[in-house]
This record gives sequence, C-alpha cells and structure tokens, in this order.
Amino acid sequence: MTTRQWDDLNTRLATALAMVAVGVVAVWLGGLWFHALIGLVCALMVWELVCLLDDTQTNASVVLAGVAGAVVLIAIELPMALGLPLLIVPAALGLMRLRSAAPLYAAFAVMILLAGYGMMALRDDYGVTWILWLILVVVATDVAGYFAGRALGGPKFWPKVSPKKTWSGTLAGWIAAALVGALFAALTPAGAGLVAFSVAVSLASQLGDICESAMKRHVGAKDSSQLLPGHGGVLDRFDGMLAASVFLVIFGLIVDFPPGGLGAG
Repeated sequence: MTTRQWDDLNTRLATALAMVAVGVVAVWLGGLWFHALIGLVCALMVWELVCLLDDTQTNASVVLAGVAGAVVLIAIELPMALGLPLLIVPAALGLMRLRSAAPLYAAFAVMILLAGYGMMALRDDYGVTWILWLILVVVATDVAGYFAGRALGGPKFWPKVSPKKTWSGTLAGWIAAALVGALFAALTPAGAGLVAFSVAVSLASQLGDICESAMKRHVGAKDSSQLLPGHGGVLDRFDGMLAASVFLVIFGLIVDFPPGGLGAG
C-alpha cells in the first residue's frame, strides 16, 4: 500500500459530505423537495449518458436530459399503470438520434428513470425508514468496498470489465450491507430475513457499478463526466443506486415489501 492510493481521498470526502448534506435534507423533507432532487439527478445522468455514447450530440444531450427529468416527475404523479410506460419515452426519443449507440442508451436510460421512479415511490409510500435503509445499504457497500479494496488489494473481481474492483472490496461490501440489514432488522418488524435481502441489494448495486464500468470501457472513457470532484460524474457516483433501486422495484412487484409489513416511517 502506498500513499498514492489515497491521493484523492480529501477531495472525495469533501464532495461526499456535500452530497450527503443535500441528500439528507431532501430525504427528510420528502415530497416535492425529494422529487426535485431525483428529477435533477436523473436528468444529469441522461445528459452524461448521451455525451458518453456520442459526444457530437450536444443539443440532443440537453433535450433528452430535460425530457428525462420532466418525465420521471410526471410519472410519479400518475397511477402506476400509466406512469411506468411513460418512463420509456426518453429512451424512445434517443433511439432516433444515437444510431449505433441507441440500444445501449435505451437500456441505461430506462434503468435511470425506473430507478428514479422507484426511489420516489419508496420515499412517498414508506417514509424515511426504508429510503434510508436503501441508501445506507448502497453507501455502506461502496465505502466498505473502496477502503477494503485499496487497503487489502488481492485478486480482481472482474479485471476485464472493472480492473480496480477486488474480491476483498466486494466481500467487504456484502458484510457492510449485512450489518446495515441487521441494524434495521433490530429496529423494525422486518426480521432477520432483511439481512440476506440487504446483501442481495448490495450485490445488485455492485453489478450496477460493473455495468457502468463496462459501458465506459466500451466507449473508452474513464469517468462519465467531471461534475463531482474526486468521484467523476453523477453516473459514476450513483450507478450502484440505479441497479439497487431497479432491483427493489422488480422485487416489490413480485413479493410484499417492506419485510415484516412495516408501513410508512
């Protein structure tokens, strides 16, 4: 281990603290404030996505970002049967502009909007408790993976796709998520099953990180943008949350959520 491994730590921490402050306030206030933050984040991610896949589409990136932000905010106000199909609109519009990159754009655009919709629905329907659980599982996975991976190193998890991700970091992420699950299982009626489910959400978040890394390698980019000093772009920071939220949306359609029958908190 060398000090160069930690060169960006101060910058990462400062940016992370700023994001945490904004996120905590929005989560606590809920409603319009939380919706506005999610709409903005979705718009920024779609903008980064278009720029990554085709940097000649400057105007299209702004238009598609605006449409994405508006669509997710409208969709959450509609019945699910109307809102969910509406989330496809930004993906469909991009198919007309991005040509060879269109399938990749469409897949990620749908995931971005579905994740945003899922997070807003989770906060609206179940209150602070469960959106906080989701955020903490993903953040704990990411933080534990970052520090364990850099401190312990070891075999790579999937070097061809994500050369920095190690098995030590991956396992540390699962353990951290299990601890978050155990905490919420103790504080809510969810029960011990929440521990295993938290690990599953953690794995989904890691797969989201890997998918975004694969896309960046495909287009030859290191970061999705430079909007967040020390972290790269919004997609780089929230790729895990995307996959975790989509996993939760799908899971919620299959079985009852949250575990233990706990409602809004």
